[in-house]
Amino acid sequence: MSTFHGYSERKLHIEPQPREGEFPLKVAFATGNRRQVEQHFGSARGMLIYGVDKNEWRILEAIEYAEGEQRAHDRLPARINDLAGCAAVFCNACGASAIRQLLERGIHPVKVAEGVEIHSLLQELQQELQGKPMGWLARSLKQVQRAPRGEAERLQALMDEEW
Repeated sequence: MSTFHGYSERKLHIEPQPREGEFPLKVAFATGNRRQVEQHFGSARGMLIYGVDKNEWRILEAIEYAEGEQRAHDRLPARINDLAGCAAVFCNACGASAIRQLLERGIHPVKVAEGVEIHSLLQELQQELQGKPMGWLARSLKQVQRAPRGEAERLQALMDEEW
């Protein structure tokens, strides 16, 4: 358990599987029970982060936040940093300041009804990935396609550029 600015959090990072880097999409879910989205972004007790592609999904990280007296506004920077690399965060609500900060980092807040099953949302994402993605998902996938993933890919992209 680590302490950060007056509150504690626990993170469980799943060791990379051979295909983890191949997931075109990484999404987060605000959850306390680890089955449903039933939390407000700023006061969520936990986040689950998944990698998703057309055929499968895999949990990549589970984060638990300790309940404390710190104001939600003070917690935002650390929570947003926890979602680095995510295209979206699914939650029941999100304040205006959090929305602005998330969008600045390229993370789209997606409001869903309380109690929606995480696995249902993952299936919906997969179905959209199999068809023609729209909205935030299409924009996120374009960003992933433009950004080389690793050092070797970055160097190859440089080599492929016209001089």
